[in-house]
Amino acid sequence: MNTLARQLRAVDYFTLGWGTMVGVGWLVIMDDWLLRGGALGALLGFVIGGVLLLPIGWVYGKFVVAMPDAAGEIAYTSAVFSRSISFTTGWMMTLAYFIVCPWEAVAVGRIAGYIVPGLDSVELYRIADRPVYLPHLVIGFGLTGILTLLNYRGIRLSATFQNWTSFGTLALFVVFVALGVSRGSTANIQPLFTHTPWVSILLVIQVVPYFMTGFESVGKAAEEARPDFRNRGFLRAISMAIFIGILFYASIVAAVAYVAPWRQLTGEKFMTAVAFQHALGSRWIVNIILAAALLSLFKCFNGNFVAASRLLFALGRRGMVDARAGTIQARYQTPSVAVLCIGFATAACMLLGDAILVPVTEVGSVACAIGWSATCAACLAVARVRPGVMNLSAGERAVVWFGLAVGIAMALMKVVPFVPGHFTVYEWLALGVWIVVGVAIGRRRPQS
Repeated sequence: MNTLARQLRAVDYFTLGWGTMVGVGWLVIMDDWLLRGGALGALLGFVIGGVLLLPIGWVYGKFVVAMPDAAGEIAYTSAVFSRSISFTTGWMMTLAYFIVCPWEAVAVGRIAGYIVPGLDSVELYRIADRPVYLPHLVIGFGLTGILTLLNYRGIRLSATFQNWTSFGTLALFVVFVALGVSRGSTANIQPLFTHTPWVSILLVIQVVPYFMTGFESVGKAAEEARPDFRNRGFLRAISMAIFIGILFYASIVAAVAYVAPWRQLTGEKFMTAVAFQHALGSRWIVNIILAAALLSLFKCFNGNFVAASRLLFALGRRGMVDARAGTIQARYQTPSVAVLCIGFATAACMLLGDAILVPVTEVGSVACAIGWSATCAACLAVARVRPGVMNLSAGERAVVWFGLAVGIAMALMKVVPFVPGHFTVYEWLALGVWIVVGVAIGRRRPQS
């Protein structure tokens, strides 16, 4: 059988979109967010950045209805642009999803080490002066192997896993935030901004694309919808993912700043957990937070794994990379080769350890901003030259133009040297390696 299994429902698409978006950044690098913007600066950064993504989400919703293709951005751009542009867009979006997988695999080792301090032992080597521990690697490799097997065996298994971990995360989040806020104080939230208000907000907005990317993963599984699924459900799932994502990030930033004097805790490992423990004076609240973090990590890892493997599958099916990547496993109806490739590549990148955590967020932000921009540009072009596929009113065109401007701005503010928070040598190196690999593959692919 040469088609993907059609088993996904509306709730599955919501948990895929939201679950892919929200990982464990709120636990692992909360201090980075607050040091960038301060309490109010970080909150406004996520709210403003998230709201700016709504027009882009609308564009994706329109495209998924018009072109329910696992290729996502590759299909949208190839409808009007050259093969090279389509490949470049797909390659960058593959990076945006894939790069999250080793991030989460590394993060699970850090969380495990916090729960069981004895796991922070058997140092193998250091990268950027950060130790890489053998137990962390073993745990990360184990989780990667489990998710690879889960996705190899079928999308229904993967979706069920995604649903349980997503709703479990939300339930635990409500519990620990409610308990912590009851003991907080407005005196804790100072300083509101760590730089000038504008710079503080800008520095946070710069990483929002990375932490909010995922809503567009809905389109990567569009071919796996149940036969009775209504297409307008795609746009609803995307919109809900963005709204709940904004609410989640704004709430957790506000809660951490409110429950404890956050400026005094920025040097602590897992500042979020320490802040709530400080507020309640007990370790049990930390256990709830860590349980929520682990569930969130699992769903984010799984969601990005699904999206990355579907894009790699689409590149293979279209002959843009090795055609074997476009193979569908006959029994499970999954993109088996693409799944295995993502699994092995995740395990390899894990060897870089904790040093990848912050740089990855920067590179992922640019990669997805490029993909969003190309998708918005394709939407305008398709409406102009292929009105039978996409029709836009004057107001809708304005929405798409705004989304295009947002996407371009989000990419430029990380690569333009005079903008605060621009790329450092590590981010340029990571992005450069990915581009070189893409060029090498592109030269070998068949030309149209």
